[in-house]
Amino acid sequence: MMFAFVPGDSLAHRLDPRGKLLVQAAFAAAAYAHTTPRGLAVLSALAVACVRAAGGSVREVAWGYRWAAPFLLTAPLIAGATLGAPWFELDRAFRAGLASYRVLLILLVAGAYVRSTPVRDSRAAVQRTVPGKTGQFLGIGVGLVFRFLPLLQRDLVAAREGMRARGGGALPVRDRMRIVATAGLRRAFARADRLALALNARCLAWNPTLPRLRFRRRDLTAVALAAALLVAAVVPFLRA
Repeated sequence: MMFAFVPGDSLAHRLDPRGKLLVQAAFAAAAYAHTTPRGLAVLSALAVACVRAAGGSVREVAWGYRWAAPFLLTAPLIAGATLGAPWFELDRAFRAGLASYRVLLILLVAGAYVRSTPVRDSRAAVQRTVPGKTGQFLGIGVGLVFRFLPLLQRDLVAAREGMRARGGGALPVRDRMRIVATAGLRRAFARADRLALALNARCLAWNPTLPRLRFRRRDLTAVALAAALLVAAVVPFLRA
C-alpha cells in the first residue's frame, strides 16, 4: 500500500517537506511543458531518482497506484479510435500515450513524497505556507486525506477478498464491481461517522502544536532542483 508514510532515514526523509512540495509542483510543471519522448525520458530518470531518494522502489510505488492503470492504458486506445476510416489514428494514440506516461511520472514523484513525509509534517508545511484560517483548513484537509485514504484502500481490499471467499469470483465483472463498490461506500460512510464523533469528542484544534520545520543546508538541493525544473518549464513558453 502506497498511500502511507514509511519510517526511514533516506535522503528524502531528512528533507524539509516544503522543499519536497516545491519539487513536486515544479516537476508537474516541467512534465506538462516537455511532452516529447526526449523530455519524458529525462523526467523518467528524475522520477526514479526521487523514488530511490525516498528509500523505495519504482515497482513498489507503481503498484500502489495500480488503480490508475486501466485509465492510463485505455486512454491511448480511446484517443486513437475513430468512427470512420481509418478507424484508428496512431498519431493521436501516441500523443495520448505520452500524456498517460506523464501522469504516471507525476504519480511516482507524489508517491515518493508520501512515503518519506509524516502526515504532521505535511500539515505543518501547508499551514506555515498558507497564512490564516485558509492554511489551517487546508492543513486539516491534508492530514485527514493522508490518514483516511489508506483505510479506504484497506476496506476495498477486504471487501474484494471477502467476496472471493464467498464464491463471488465466478460472478460477472459488473456484479463484482457493484458488490465491492457498495461495501466500500458503506464502510467509508461508517468511518466518516466515527471520524466526526472522534473529532467532536477530542475538541478538534484548528491550530495544534505542529512539528518545527527548518531549512537546512541539505534542503538547498531540493530548492535548486525545483528551480531548475521551473526554468525548464518556462523556457518552452518563452521561445513560442
